[in-house]
Amino acid sequence: MRKLLFTLSLIGLIAGCVVAYVSGLTQPSLPPAFSPPTNPYPKGIYANGILESDQPTGSNINVYPEVSGTVKQIFVSEGQEVKKGTLLLVLDDSIQRATVEQLESQAQAASTLLDELKAQPRKETLEVAEAQVVAAEAAYKTAHDSFEKQQAAYELNPKSVSKDAVDSARDALGTAKANVELARKQRDLTKAGAWVYDIRNQEKQYNALQKSCLSASALLSKYSLRAPKDGMVLAIHLTVGSFVSAQGAYDTYTQGMAPVLVLGSSRARLNVRCYVDEILVSRLPVPSKMKAQMSVRGSNVKIPLEYVSVQPFVSPKIELSDQHQERVDVRVLPVIFRIAGKSSDAKLYPGQLVDVYIGE
Repeated sequence: MRKLLFTLSLIGLIAGCVVAYVSGLTQPSLPPAFSPPTNPYPKGIYANGILESDQPTGSNINVYPEVSGTVKQIFVSEGQEVKKGTLLLVLDDSIQRATVEQLESQAQAASTLLDELKAQPRKETLEVAEAQVVAAEAAYKTAHDSFEKQQAAYELNPKSVSKDAVDSARDALGTAKANVELARKQRDLTKAGAWVYDIRNQEKQYNALQKSCLSASALLSKYSLRAPKDGMVLAIHLTVGSFVSAQGAYDTYTQGMAPVLVLGSSRARLNVRCYVDEILVSRLPVPSKMKAQMSVRGSNVKIPLEYVSVQPFVSPKIELSDQHQERVDVRVLPVIFRIAGKSSDAKLYPGQLVDVYIGE
């Protein structure tokens, strides 16, 4: 029994020594996944940068609709190259299209009425007016003959015709004469055609309806969004069935309004927008001597940059990680560089954060 206990104690002691030895061994540290960015210039200035499209002015093109509606169809996808005028998406335009058709019909009706006024007098209407003159003249002749007979009989023998009959014949003659004058004036009015003021009024109504139709058609075209210039679709913040307005589309993740589409230049042409702290602005070299190098975060890639321009407006810094909301109490000067040549070793995307060193 004692030998067994002694043996077990010895085994435990040896095991403890082995565990202590193994625990005391130090594992060699793993090499870093990438080297931290280093300043390649003796007096270089560090700045945070963000990749953006190569644009003459500004950064990317944010596309907003000018009208509100539900997205009916999307014709492009993210990463697709588009030409100026390419149809990007279409909103539901059923109501506006019906309005355009209604105004077109009203304009056509007004145009037809204007043509009718200008075409007066109508041949058939003028013939009716002429026939009415002939009928009135015939009635006048009948009344005139009847009056002369009554008058002659009364003068020969006053007892053969009563005085009332003669007066009635005279009144009938006057009425027939007035009807002749009325028929002739009506014929002249018909022959003169439409009144010039009626034509002018109808012309103005037609022009007003035509302009309303053009305005409605122009508004109808706003339901189709087209590319304002050549470029690449960087982001689409909606889907079919989404409701959009002039403020953009609601983004579920940021819980804010975002442009319906974002267009930029080709990925082969990217700029770097870096923000230099106002304390370091005085150390910036002159543009002719300015050099810069970009380090891509998470890699050992270092890319030379070419100076493009400076936006000479020092403004409050916007956190690049959340450009829409966060601001810090630091003022910065935007300096824009262009990537010199092509870098096949790095996968670069607009919106990517980089480290930039600026020197002489």
